Amino acid sequence: MRILVTGASGFIGRHAVVSLRAAGHTVVGTGRKPSLDLGIEWIAADFLVEGQPKRIVTIAKPEVVLHLAWTVEHGRFWTDPANLDWVSSTMALARACADAGVSRFCGVGTCFEYAWPSQSDCVETTTALENHLLYDAAKDACRRTLSAFTKQTGCQFAWGRVFHLYGANEHPGRLVSSVCRSLVAAEEAKCSTGVSLRDFMDVRDAGAALAALAASTVEGEVNIASGNAQSIASVAQMLGDLSGRPDLIKIGALPDRDGEPPRITAATGRLRDEVGFKPAVTLEAGLHDALSFWRNAAIGERPPI
Repeated sequence: MRILVTGASGFIGRHAVVSLRAAGHTVVGTGRKPSLDLGIEWIAADFLVEGQPKRIVTIAKPEVVLHLAWTVEHGRFWTDPANLDWVSSTMALARACADAGVSRFCGVGTCFEYAWPSQSDCVETTTALENHLLYDAAKDACRRTLSAFTKQTGCQFAWGRVFHLYGANEHPGRLVSSVCRSLVAAEEAKCSTGVSLRDFMDVRDAGAALAALAASTVEGEVNIASGNAQSIASVAQMLGDLSGRPDLIKIGALPDRDGEPPRITAATGRLRDEVGFKPAVTLEAGLHDALSFWRNAAIGERPPI
């Protein structure tokens, strides 16, 4: 298949591209800056400029679209007014796809769309939804509108809800990367009590899962997650053990965040049984590789971002 991937050079996108190419698909990527290292056709474009979604679809001539591009600036994206612009540009992309006869559209959402159960996993078909901040409210509104529009046009539609990712090129301020950076620098990694449960997934697996979803015929919402609940503290402690410096992990040195959800974890039955995808990277292996990435970054072998 010929598949257009937006945000193809991003944190998740480049891994989706690798998986799609390995499966034999022809991939066309798009984004603001060309990414020649991916070895794919590239269309440089800014989705927020009027007329660009239609131009991209006209040039790419895709059969399937995997839409990853969105506002992602760390710490800002939660409340960034640009979320509203991305809803509009995504609908312009969907409309251009309908006009061009694209057969399948796969969008990407977030686990923050859910009203998180405190004692169980989030299940696509039964767990209630709840808006928390502008980011997830915009994503949910986009999903609802896309679902209605694609039903009307006859295009297949899938929506991957991404849980907590980590890996190479992660923003240095996020949990795994910040702990890794402290350990590499032989500094204390100060953490909260970390009792909350999360579903951590290596970004390589997340990209592969979204690639598998895009190339499948599965419709509706699918959790993109490992299916394994881990406490935040246990992840930090595993990093300490892997680095050989467990003494640097200081659990409880920082206060817990107000209103911290006790559990944000995923049921992955649809991903496993319908899409046919199982994660290939164990948590231990993924954290080991994350540590290696930041060690290399510290000595200048690879850029941290």
